Amino acid sequence: MQRRKLAACAAFAAILCTPLAMAASGEIRIAHIYSKTGPLEAYGKQTQTGLMMGLEYATGGSMMVNGKKIVVLEKDDQGKPDLGKTLLAAAYGDDKVDLAVGPTASPVALAMLPVAEEYKKILLVEPAVADSITGDKWNRYIFRTGRNSSQDAIANAVALDKPGVNIVTMAQDSAFGKDGVKAFREALKHAKLVHEEYLPPATTDFTAGGQRMIDKLKDLPGRKVIFIIWAGGNPFKIADMDLKRHGIEIATGGNILPAMTAYKQFPGMEGAAYYYFGIPKNPVNQALVAQHYKQFQSPPDFFTAGGFSAAMAIVTALKKTNGETATNTLIKTMEGMSFDTPKGKMTFRKEDHQAMQSMYHFRIKVDPAFSWGVPELVREIKPEEMAVPIRNR
Repeated sequence: MQRRKLAACAAFAAILCTPLAMAASGEIRIAHIYSKTGPLEAYGKQTQTGLMMGLEYATGGSMMVNGKKIVVLEKDDQGKPDLGKTLLAAAYGDDKVDLAVGPTASPVALAMLPVAEEYKKILLVEPAVADSITGDKWNRYIFRTGRNSSQDAIANAVALDKPGVNIVTMAQDSAFGKDGVKAFREALKHAKLVHEEYLPPATTDFTAGGQRMIDKLKDLPGRKVIFIIWAGGNPFKIADMDLKRHGIEIATGGNILPAMTAYKQFPGMEGAAYYYFGIPKNPVNQALVAQHYKQFQSPPDFFTAGGFSAAMAIVTALKKTNGETATNTLIKTMEGMSFDTPKGKMTFRKEDHQAMQSMYHFRIKVDPAFSWGVPELVREIKPEEMAVPIRNR
């Protein structure tokens, strides 16, 4: 009898040690799958920093909601779609996470979408950008706080879409690049898109592609622009090809601060940014900037704000559900939900769960106090000004 009791106690203890039991013991388990290493490592690390800062801020430093402790499990997808897919399945199946955040790269995100649907668990996409994530590849378990390619494109068209402007695009031959160009093309109403140049994502020698673009533009009348959609690397090397001799300008969207050191070469360059720490004026951004300076002695960057926004969305939803993490409850809560972020208010659109958000039309200023070209605000482009297509229909 005593042995049977001991065996039963041992079996019960073993059950308590399983991931399922741990998940049921008052924890809210979140997997963050991102490029901790790989080509987009810088982006991924910023997102992780922002996510953790945002969770701290949104919970008042407690890392708890309704008595439940928030636990974040980090996983490195290395920018590889197959690995990201495997890690997400393990997070849902073995680690018993309640939801997942990530990834950094669009190809990884596209590989992960069916996994969320299979396990019927939420994947909050941040910061992967491709339109198809909340477009034709979308399912009801996908939400995104990061901006999509259409939001980038429509906002950038504000700066460039004028009569008499001839544009060529230069983008990476990837889901990110192709979706970005497609959305940009569709957003243009007045300017003329005369050529699309796609290059391998890891391109470092832009000579051949640059010459093709110059040839397309050099003999055209009016304003001539190369609009760059690129992640990582230094695509601005094309400026070494003496574009000014042909009257060709460069335009692009915002980027991380190290990449924006190249912007100093282009004072007056216009574009639209997802975020720059000096632009939004609201209490959440003030808190992010102050905390980041305190911790790192530097300002928060592009993707730090994105991670922070993801955290704000998660905690806002959990507070509304009183800590309930059942997927259907979260979906019902998050559809149409508004939440505060460093960029101001965002709202998850019911139809595709894409966060509607402001973008910022900027003009580059050279300031000796900064090592990067400073994006000065021309105007905030509000969500209601952007007719962002619903692409999942």
